[in-house]
Amino acid sequence: MSKANVRRQLVLLEKNKVPKEKSTTITAFSPIFSYKHLKRIYPIGLHKSSSSSSLSLSSLSLSLSENSIDSSSIIDSASPLEQKISLALRLIAPPQRRESPVPKVVQQQSQSFQDTDNGELRRCNWITKNSDKVYVAFHDECWGVPVYDDNQLFELLALSGMLMDHNWTEIVKRRELFREAFSGFDPNIVAKMGEEEIEEIASNKALMLPDCKVRCIVDNAKCILKIVRECGSFSSYMWGSVNHKPVINRFRYPRNVPLRSPKAEAMSKDLIKRGFRYVGPVIVYSFMQAAGLTIDHLVDCYRYNECVSLAERPWRHI
Repeated sequence: MSKANVRRQLVLLEKNKVPKEKSTTITAFSPIFSYKHLKRIYPIGLHKSSSSSSLSLSSLSLSLSENSIDSSSIIDSASPLEQKISLALRLIAPPQRRESPVPKVVQQQSQSFQDTDNGELRRCNWITKNSDKVYVAFHDECWGVPVYDDNQLFELLALSGMLMDHNWTEIVKRRELFREAFSGFDPNIVAKMGEEEIEEIASNKALMLPDCKVRCIVDNAKCILKIVRECGSFSSYMWGSVNHKPVINRFRYPRNVPLRSPKAEAMSKDLIKRGFRYVGPVIVYSFMQAAGLTIDHLVDCYRYNECVSLAERPWRHI
């Protein structure tokens, strides 16, 4: 047999052979999937990628997640290299938003100022069930509230001077009568009162003011006018004695509340030097309590925090 015939037979045999190899598909979840195949799709590294790479890789992870194969079972049977690749995919992919449990914050309840027995507001201990409603209203609305008006300060100073003969309940009950008799405690008008007006007020039995007390109020009004010419206002003078800031005390029991204070004594001396009458240290301290120059509400009284907030307001009178 010649060499040409041998070659022809070999060519025919090669043509008659049928390829029986089946093409194998490679998926990201198949066991033969390796780092080289994934690198052909996208160069993945364990280092942080740029924004564009993370975006395209996130789309890749999204497309892979759409397959029906359970990824957890594949990770278990995967090689250490494939586990690292899977970890890299999780690190680079956009983080899923997890709702962390919010810790329960125990909110501190505001101090309750209600009496548990009858549900009424807790006031200073000198306000009892037998207290007159007028006096309770004076405690709730006026006593301890900082006052900056000259006429109101003059009124409270005059009313405090009456404490030598009367108590607050008796004084507050006749408060409107006093305002009517002394023209709203305007020092400009009171200082000009003559003998007839003084005698008329002293003879008024409803007021229960002796002649000497009426003349004292008139003389104090004249002294206030001198202070206004010197200091600009009676309010500036009074508040200057406490450095334009109320004295805030924290008394828990009535026995802790003093009858006088060093500042009251200093103010009393200066007032007496300027010609004022009925302005002893005890009367001056009662005036300071009523006018809010000192906060003497007990700490468990519902008015304490309210008066303190008024005293600490940034726009208070200077």
